[in-house]
Amino acid sequence: MSRVALCFPGQGSQVPGMAAGLEASELGARLLRVAADLGVDLGPAFSGDEELLRPTEVAQPALVFTEVVLAAALPADLEVIAVAGHSVGELAALAAGGVLSAEAALRLAVERGRRMAAMREGTMAAVLGLEPEALTAICAQVSGTVVVANLNAPGQVVVSGTGEAVAELTRRALAAGARRVLPLRVSGAFHSPLMGEAAAGFAGVLDTVPMIPAAIPVIANVDAAAVRDPAQIRDRLGRQMVSPVRWTESVARMLELGAEVLVEVGPGSVLTGLARRIAPGTPALGVADLAAAGGLRERLPSPSAAAP
Repeated sequence: MSRVALCFPGQGSQVPGMAAGLEASELGARLLRVAADLGVDLGPAFSGDEELLRPTEVAQPALVFTEVVLAAALPADLEVIAVAGHSVGELAALAAGGVLSAEAALRLAVERGRRMAAMREGTMAAVLGLEPEALTAICAQVSGTVVVANLNAPGQVVVSGTGEAVAELTRRALAAGARRVLPLRVSGAFHSPLMGEAAAGFAGVLDTVPMIPAAIPVIANVDAAAVRDPAQIRDRLGRQMVSPVRWTESVARMLELGAEVLVEVGPGSVLTGLARRIAPGTPALGVADLAAAGGLRERLPSPSAAAP
C-alpha cells in the first residue's frame, strides 16, 4: 500500500452540508455534545446556507469537527507517514497525529475561532503570478501593515494587513507584473501582526490543554518542520496566527519524509489543487465524506505507480 500524508484544509473550504452523516458516528455524536456545551451551533455544517457557515467563529470549529471525524473513519491499516493542516486545519492534523484528543482539538478550534473573529481590523488578498520574495519586497515598500500570510503554491501567495496597506500593495503588485489580485472575504487580517492579541490569548489557552508526543510527524505551518514534541508543537501553534502558513514547504517536507500520495481530508479540493501545482508528479486524492474515507484504500495507487 502507498505511503500517505494526510492534509487538512483550513477556513474557506467549508461548505453547507459538509458534515452530513457524521453525527451518526459515535465520535461525531460525542463532539456535537462538546460543541453544544461550548455554546457553538454546528447546524450549518449539516445543512443551512453558506452565510450561516461563513463567520470565523462557526467555520473553524465546523471544519475541525468534520475533518477529525472523517480522519477517524479512514482505514486503520493506512501507512500514514506525516500529517499537516492549513491554518486551522493544523488542529485536526494534531488530532490525527495523536497529539490532541478529538475533544481537545474541537475546544481549541472554538477558542481560536472566537479570538480571531474578535480581531476585525484588516483584510487579505490572493496575489497570482508573483513569487514570495517579490511580494515580501513590495510589502516592505508599503506604508502601514501588510505581510505575506500564506505561501500556498508557486505563483499563489496571500497577503494580509490593514485595508489601506493591502490596497496599496495591490496597486504595486499589479504594476510589478502580478496577473491578478483577488480580495478575500475574511473578517480580519489572519496570519499577520494584527492577530497579535488573539495569538497571545490563544497561547495561554494552549498551556492548559494536554498534549502527548505525536505518533506521526506533524508538519508545522510556521516553519514546515516535522515535529513530535509537545513543547515544540505548543510553541509553533502559539505563533501560527501571526506567522505565514508555509504550505509549499510543508508539502515538500511530506514528500521528503516519503509520502507517495497526498490525501486531503475535509470538504472541497483546495489542498488537492495546490498539491498538483506544488508536486505535479505526486497523486493527490480527496476524502470529503464517510464513503470516501472508508473506501480510500481501494482508491490508492500501487506504491510503484505512486512513486514520483
